Amino acid sequence: MSEIFQAGVWGLVAGSALLLGAVIGYGVRVPPWLVASVMAFGAGVLLSAVSFELVAEAYDEAGLAPAAIGTVGGALAYTGGNAWLARRGARHRKRSGQGRQPSESEQGGSGLALALGALLDGVPESAVIGVSLLKGGAVSVATVAAVFISNVPEGLSSSAGMRRAGRGKAYVFGVWGVIALASTVAAVLGYAVVGGMSTAVVAAVTAVAAGAILAMIADTMIPEAFENAHLAIGLITVCGFLVSFALSHA
Repeated sequence: MSEIFQAGVWGLVAGSALLLGAVIGYGVRVPPWLVASVMAFGAGVLLSAVSFELVAEAYDEAGLAPAAIGTVGGALAYTGGNAWLARRGARHRKRSGQGRQPSESEQGGSGLALALGALLDGVPESAVIGVSLLKGGAVSVATVAAVFISNVPEGLSSSAGMRRAGRGKAYVFGVWGVIALASTVAAVLGYAVVGGMSTAVVAAVTAVAAGAILAMIADTMIPEAFENAHLAIGLITVCGFLVSFALSHA
């Protein structure tokens, strides 16, 4: 199997978790405490992946400067895009609570903003799957697992919020279906575009993705996880972190 095809397949596998989560979140009334729990677990998984699979590898390959510059650059890019979308109704796109997401009648164009926000959140995660193939020709199982595990609660919480905002099945599943396909494309581009570049550039791109993912965790996942916090939330986050850590060192 060609490596570029592998990148697409693994990107689709990870992205399909968003659609799986959306089906659960839209079709089943999941208790708020459970949404908070799965989001906390997903946040822990991604925090570990960012630390041990992305930033650490960028540092090992190119040193502190490219890793630090790339991470800050990714966070700045994500924050800028997120701020623009927040003014258009996508500020709480991963929040499942009543009234968090505006309906189209409350804020025109918010549906498109929500879709673009989902794309903004998903592309960096999928791109690093393709980039991981550059390291020895085999995909990073830990990276794929981390993205897949974290995508389920993201899709679940966001689609529940979309349903409460009055958006129909066609919109909700259409958005997440497109994002799943976009994840495939992002993984392929991550491999194809970055593949011919120098080690320092690959490291910087990896760090950029890490910065964007870390900013996304802090801005959209953790607030949802702790909105309905209970005493075990911190423990669940640690468990997610350790699961991803174990996968990265298996």
